[in-house]
Amino acid sequence: MIADLEAGIGTLTRLGDQRVDAVLVVVEPTPKSIEVGQRAVVLAKEKQLGRIVVVASRIRGDADLATMEEHFPDVEIVAIPDDPAIVEADRKGVAPLDLAPEAPAVQALCNLARSLLPVPA
Repeated sequence: MIADLEAGIGTLTRLGDQRVDAVLVVVEPTPKSIEVGQRAVVLAKEKQLGRIVVVASRIRGDADLATMEEHFPDVEIVAIPDDPAIVEADRKGVAPLDLAPEAPAVQALCNLARSLLPVPA
């Protein structure tokens, strides 16, 4: 099950001792987003929740990715490029996968989803 929780760290602070398969912390390359993302990562590590992945959203180039790597040095980072296809799909009220399955951001999200699947025994 995947749950899209409210922004911030409130949900993580209320989460009990349960482990999860993965905690995805979605962060944009802005100071406020990075600050909240760092707090979420620290809390997820303290609670030993499981695999932590920073989803670096709206990455516009090497500088944005370098910023994420600088602020999250010991965390798995998956970069999702800034992509007009995502905005266009939102405006049309359709899934980006349906509108533009070959778009770079859609491909990056599909790769992320595949990485979350359990490894067959």
